[in-house]
Amino acid sequence: MPRLRLRHALLSAALAFPLFAASEAHAGIEACGDIYVEAEAMCEVLVDEACVAKCEPVSFNAACAAELEVSCAGMCNAQAMASCTGGCQTNCLDICDVEPGSFECQGECNASCTASCDADCSASSNQAECRASCEATCDAHCEGSCEGTPPSATCDAKCEAKCQGQCEAEANVDCQVLCQADGYADCKAELEGGCEVRCKEPEGALFCDGQYVDHDGNLEECIAALNAILNVQVDASGSASCSGNSCQAEGQVSCNCKADAEPRPFLALLVFGAIGVLAGRRRWR
Repeated sequence: MPRLRLRHALLSAALAFPLFAASEAHAGIEACGDIYVEAEAMCEVLVDEACVAKCEPVSFNAACAAELEVSCAGMCNAQAMASCTGGCQTNCLDICDVEPGSFECQGECNASCTASCDADCSASSNQAECRASCEATCDAHCEGSCEGTPPSATCDAKCEAKCQGQCEAEANVDCQVLCQADGYADCKAELEGGCEVRCKEPEGALFCDGQYVDHDGNLEECIAALNAILNVQVDASGSASCSGNSCQAEGQVSCNCKADAEPRPFLALLVFGAIGVLAGRRRWR
């Protein structure tokens, strides 16, 4: 499995935990709202004003695309063309046979499929939304096709699943982009209110590359699911101190803590500036 590197740091004016990735492209998981993330993504948990400032429409493209892809799937259900899967299989085997142990079906499928999203959306009136829809489509089909294909599978099996998912996504992406376009406005309006509410909660809101992660109130589950799926290693930095029932962290961020109670996992994250996070897939489903 590709490995992701996450770093958590207490940032100025907000408590933030940066998560740095260095791996193949990965998608999300159900606990994280099925959002799609790039290999070099930086994710951070923000609170208060710095967090609210990020609750703007441009920050909801990825979360809305993941949600809208599901609602559009019933209409956008074209089958993969044989000419696509055949040519893809040949090229895939050439790559996989070099290092079969490191060839991962879903990561390779996503990487190949999303590589064309910029070109596919170059003429769109809203390229950011179009790209998010394209990536969500790739992610959904790659996950569905690669599910059940373990790392120990043969190159034939991995490539068959990889190419099936990639070609199905390519057959449906235009339909998905058109279908999703009608739903972005309502989706973003709904997410904006939820984002601002989470920013004012002690746990804060999670953003990856500036995109809001709609985890449906399950932030700890989202982080744990990422850890389980991606085998992430975490480095933490920052500082915090407690006196009585008050904790003070770098960046003028404070929190309440009860010295006589056993700290909850996420409270410990806020107090000590570190979490033992994360590993495992997408579907950022």
